[in-house]
Amino acid sequence: MSLRQNLREELDFQDLTVKELSAKAKVAKGALEMYLGVRESMPPADVAVRIAKALGVTVEYLVDGAESSPERASLIVNSPLRQLGQSLEKLSEGDRRVVYETARHLAETLQKQ
Repeated sequence: MSLRQNLREELDFQDLTVKELSAKAKVAKGALEMYLGVRESMPPADVAVRIAKALGVTVEYLVDGAESSPERASLIVNSPLRQLGQSLEKLSEGDRRVVYETARHLAETLQKQ
């Protein structure tokens, strides 16, 4: 996968907006939008490091998708979650989004109880 795809996936995984990442990484929102855009410009090394640190991943993960975050790695190793991930991979993007939104709604509902 590309930097653009990995960055977008990580933002979605962490439920962060571009604006939130901008503040956290101290990178201009417009610059982040360029990295996420169709033209997919590559950030300078120092900026890539700040983005990776803010997300808790490595630059390598952002560039080539290599697993890096201990939290994410433990999710993959954990058998029930790995099975869930494998099942989700078989769904269309739209169906995965429905599952994600349902899980998010359930988590919010349970937090209120």
